[in-house]
Amino acid sequence: MSAALTYPGVYIEEIPSGVRTITAVATSIAALIGWAARGATDKAQLVLSFQDYVRNYGGLDARTYLGYSVNQFFANGGNMAYVIRLAANDAKAADVTIDGKLKITAKNPGAWANDYAISVKQRADDNTRFGLNVLFVQGTTETVTESFPNMSMDASDPRFVGSILANESGYVTASIVGSATTPPVDTGTPSPKLGSGSGTNGADGTVLDPNDATNTNPAFDSALMPSTEDSGVYFLDHVDLFNLLVVPGETYPPTLQKLQKFCCDRRAFLIADAAKNDTLATLQNGPNDALTGVYSINAALYFSWVNAPDPIQENRPRLLPASGFVAGAYARTDANRGVWKAPAGIDVRLLGVSSLGTNLNARENGVLSLKAVNCIRNLPVYGTVVWGARTLRGNDEFGSEWKYVPVRRMALFIEESLYRGIRWVVFEPNDEPLWSQIRLTIGAFMQTLFREGAFQGQTPQEAYFVKCDKDTTTQTDINNGVVNIVVGFAPLKPAEFVMIKLQQLAGQIQS
Repeated sequence: MSAALTYPGVYIEEIPSGVRTITAVATSIAALIGWAARGATDKAQLVLSFQDYVRNYGGLDARTYLGYSVNQFFANGGNMAYVIRLAANDAKAADVTIDGKLKITAKNPGAWANDYAISVKQRADDNTRFGLNVLFVQGTTETVTESFPNMSMDASDPRFVGSILANESGYVTASIVGSATTPPVDTGTPSPKLGSGSGTNGADGTVLDPNDATNTNPAFDSALMPSTEDSGVYFLDHVDLFNLLVVPGETYPPTLQKLQKFCCDRRAFLIADAAKNDTLATLQNGPNDALTGVYSINAALYFSWVNAPDPIQENRPRLLPASGFVAGAYARTDANRGVWKAPAGIDVRLLGVSSLGTNLNARENGVLSLKAVNCIRNLPVYGTVVWGARTLRGNDEFGSEWKYVPVRRMALFIEESLYRGIRWVVFEPNDEPLWSQIRLTIGAFMQTLFREGAFQGQTPQEAYFVKCDKDTTTQTDINNGVVNIVVGFAPLKPAEFVMIKLQQLAGQIQS
């Protein structure tokens, strides 16, 4: 709107260009889910390195695949992940009551808390204030892990012990016992450990292993996908964005089918493991039918499991699910080449693998590839590589347009980027000026991808189109508050079969 002209002179008006930037979203934020002996059980925790995982979840544990998969995700190129810890109903959080006035409880269940103690000391100059330390106990040695000075038992005080520990402690919470208003007496030495006295000992509870002799564990599956959408995998609904879902060792077809739908609803991609005891014979007719339904376009299956050195077993090889390794390789490929590059080939090595659970030759690989099973191969010179890039809908007989992993992930990337990048359109006047802005904004985004080599075609006209006009949005649509945008792109498809034709020339006679 022009400025009011109130005096003779020169007026300057800045005219907006109409171009709004669409930012490309991340493509390889992973979510890894499994049982662990410690860590938060009420949220998806962001970890930016394996050291983060160690601090929050305790590191490697021979009873679970989760720690190994997180470690290998980062070792193979991953840089951001959310971790969801599953715990059984019989897992218990340790607690201890100090002087009958202050109850200290571990922030999450597990036997880990039994190695921690609490010390309390009142201030000499103010008997309404006290300091509290969280101590790690090893033998007779007590090491201060956290220190909270100047606490109060008064809930209205800014230094109320319950609020401070709830917000600032990584280990414990506090609650007032009865109507106590004065601090507990100073604790002696040794300091009271969590679980001591009449307190509750922390317990890990039943180990939820997704894999047993029948490739299913009902307790794990119900914790992973509960009947009410308030825990398990549904914690991911509270994170801003994730792209890759990994449940290491989960091979039960009905559960994987549910995870496929979960991913489709959230524009994410499932990296699934073949069963631990699968062989060429069990897979030669393709995956279980439950894995190849309409939602399988957002999932890929990898065979076989891999052997890797186990640091907690003197680096002796241990057979592990490959999904964590593969997710890291996805992230590395995205960073180096782009999401449109197939996460397979001689450049997509799996780092940290010593051998394969099943070695395949080229002919055996060919049998499985045509059935949409992505193989992990050990090739001379190149080492352990991913040698397949098909979705679970990639069986040739389906004839699916989402046959290849990079094509499907590229579409998900564009969808998510546009979904977030054009929210400004909502409630704008629905007419040609808006449509023109939409075409310009999305066109600029698609042109950037074209210049980066994300599409087929030598010209933009061959590579993509953006349509938003009176043909896509009719008067009825306008009356209903709808604007329709059609975006098309020519995807790059991997050169899965490379044909070399040789012709022998007859000797030429010099004339």
